Amino acid sequence: MDFERIFFFATAGVAVVSGILTITRRNPVQSVLFLIVNFFCIALLYLGLNAQFLAIIQILVYAGAIMVLFLFVIMLLNLGNEEALAEKWGGRKLVAVALSGAVLVQLIAILFREEPGTAGWMSPGFGTVESLGDSLFRRYLLQFEATSVLLLAALVGVIVIAKKKTN
Repeated sequence: MDFERIFFFATAGVAVVSGILTITRRNPVQSVLFLIVNFFCIALLYLGLNAQFLAIIQILVYAGAIMVLFLFVIMLLNLGNEEALAEKWGGRKLVAVALSGAVLVQLIAILFREEPGTAGWMSPGFGTVESLGDSLFRRYLLQFEATSVLLLAALVGVIVIAKKKTN
């Protein structure tokens, strides 16, 4: 077995284990720490695909900014009574298990449907700045602009709400 396969399986294994530990921990701070491990493993998988730009963005945006936001929310909520947050097996958990199974079946079908290297997301140059720019500004220009307008509207809304509270 070559180094690439060993690297992939080791990183993917750590990502799966840290993902499971993220959702099974009772302590929210431990969950966030395992989520950070998961984000770093995903960045390493991007590096294995020669998608350096996506790996750096994964670390900066998710493992950096989003995790700081999660930690602030956890500290602000001050979750002291964990028993009140405990959820029994009910309709929501059964739906979640069913949807997770459906997603797993779809992922397995996708893996066995195409030969490796022929899918569009595995094309040469995947994840490079050039291919991302080409996708954003040629194929998905309308969606990209709609997202920027949505973010601008949210920013204006936040400013208006904050301004009203200070007066």
